[in-house]
Amino acid sequence: MPAVTAPDFPGPKYTAPALEKGLDILELLSRTDLGLSQAEIARDLGRSVSEIFRMLVVLTERGYVAQDPVSDRYVLTTLLFEVAHRTPLIRRLTSSAAPLMRDLAHEINQSVHLAVLSDDGVLIVGQVDPPARHVMSIRLGTRVDLWRASSGRVMLAFQTPQELDRALARVPLPPGMTEERVRLDLDEIRQRGHEIVDSFVVRGIVNISAPIIDHTGLAIAALTVPHLERYGEGISFADCCAKAIGAAGRLSRSLGGGVAG
Repeated sequence: MPAVTAPDFPGPKYTAPALEKGLDILELLSRTDLGLSQAEIARDLGRSVSEIFRMLVVLTERGYVAQDPVSDRYVLTTLLFEVAHRTPLIRRLTSSAAPLMRDLAHEINQSVHLAVLSDDGVLIVGQVDPPARHVMSIRLGTRVDLWRASSGRVMLAFQTPQELDRALARVPLPPGMTEERVRLDLDEIRQRGHEIVDSFVVRGIVNISAPIIDHTGLAIAALTVPHLERYGEGISFADCCAKAIGAAGRLSRSLGGGVAG
């Protein structure tokens, strides 16, 4: 007698409306620089002001949101960023990278930052400035467009083909950039093991970016130096590149991975 197969019913979909409202507010505020008023938040989320008010009270009491006393606009605090840093991967990355990044920044007299992939963008989780008076710095916690960041391109070059396909499907390419060109660029980055390219957003800056590889051979982060040329600089650009790429390799080995390339 043939075996009877149970019908394949879809599993139940669970919802938590209050939680969803709170997360909607956090995600909305994360996309604004100057904050939003209570009425603006309600309008943008298509909810009533009373619903939003209750959520904002709780989020403010828990320290995730703060209200500007002058403008009455609500903004995110750094608490979410601090919570993110408590995750094992970020905590392990930043604790391992911090002394290496400080040494590198002083040695080459350039800023250094550490980035990870986050949702459909790049998140800066580590930042060290050099002793120089003039620096090219990116604020800790900044989110950067995936395709306009060397760190994002470097990390995607060392992901699985399936993950790259998903990124290309989810995140629109900037004007003038084609999927064919991106795939060719990533192939070249993978072969070299790093990227040295003019900044996509700041004229005169050259990004030196190398992946942080874990034991699986995939990139879990990227170390990037936004190189700012100064007159009379004591260290050559070539030496900066070599030291930055070497630092990324040492960090990869400290995390159980190998050197890319």
